[in-house]
Amino acid sequence: MAQAFVSVGSNVKPEENVSKAIGLLKKQVRILGISTVYLTRPVERPEQPPYYNCVLAIDTALPPLELKSTVLRRIEDELGRTRGEDRFSPRTIDLDLVLYEDIVMKTKELILPDPEIRSRPFLAGPLFELAPNLIMPDSKEPIAKIAARIRDGGMKPLIDYTNRLIREITS
Repeated sequence: MAQAFVSVGSNVKPEENVSKAIGLLKKQVRILGISTVYLTRPVERPEQPPYYNCVLAIDTALPPLELKSTVLRRIEDELGRTRGEDRFSPRTIDLDLVLYEDIVMKTKELILPDPEIRSRPFLAGPLFELAPNLIMPDSKEPIAKIAARIRDGGMKPLIDYTNRLIREITS
């Protein structure tokens, strides 16, 4: 089994879609932990509704590209995710593989670790929360240092919602 981290985000019925996505993911992989869910501003689109964002720590037997294509993309499809030219458009669900063990890879389909970890507080903060001793496999930089360097961008923790998700995962 391999440990990986998956980011989860939604700004279309986020309370419902984040919960559904995690429930579907739970059927395919072992969920080891869930970060706090944060209410965040949309990147590049301030007129859109805010996002719910979190990161999951998982155990999987699938290799990275297979996990992305046969599990994450299928869950997105099932929950009505559509992809268009605008990569910042609203979405029912966004599931991204952001780290997978110590693998460093760059293909057309997947870049690991996700380079946005270094610029997105809703990735760095939750990763630090789940794995405070994590060292980035590509740069050897501690996640603690990255999370401390990035401002929180106005993220608001959704504690009650997070606790409800944790109860759902462990039931």
